[in-house]
Amino acid sequence: MKTRIRLLLAAAAIGLAATANASAELVVIVSARNPVQVLSGDQVAAIFLGQAGHFPDGGVAVALDQRLGSPQRDQFYRQVTGKTPALLKAHWSKMVFTGRGQPPREAADNGAVRRMVAGNASMIGYIDRSALDASVRPVLVLR
Repeated sequence: MKTRIRLLLAAAAIGLAATANASAELVVIVSARNPVQVLSGDQVAAIFLGQAGHFPDGGVAVALDQRLGSPQRDQFYRQVTGKTPALLKAHWSKMVFTGRGQPPREAADNGAVRRMVAGNASMIGYIDRSALDASVRPVLVLR
């Protein structure tokens, strides 16, 4: 009986840790060399949905996604655009079919997104807040 209770408690702890990790605080980032200081959620949504190709200052904006199926990607789109993965897939199918755009490139994880954005002043991406460093600047915090 004690072993079973311990197993149940361990499973519950693992589940809580996974839930906490899945809802980590995300930040939308640009290169530290990019002059943009802050963006609204609507501006970020327009860039990531292919509806805007420039930052407010006129500079080219190139969106960079986390890998398909990652918790960060799902959380980002849910919070910024209100779209589920299925709705996002439908959106991009329509955009590609009508010739109005292509979905953002993907990077493997937080570190890859940070490195790619840091190296290109036109890129914009999103990462866990814990992955921030001086090479990138947060322009929107998602809570």
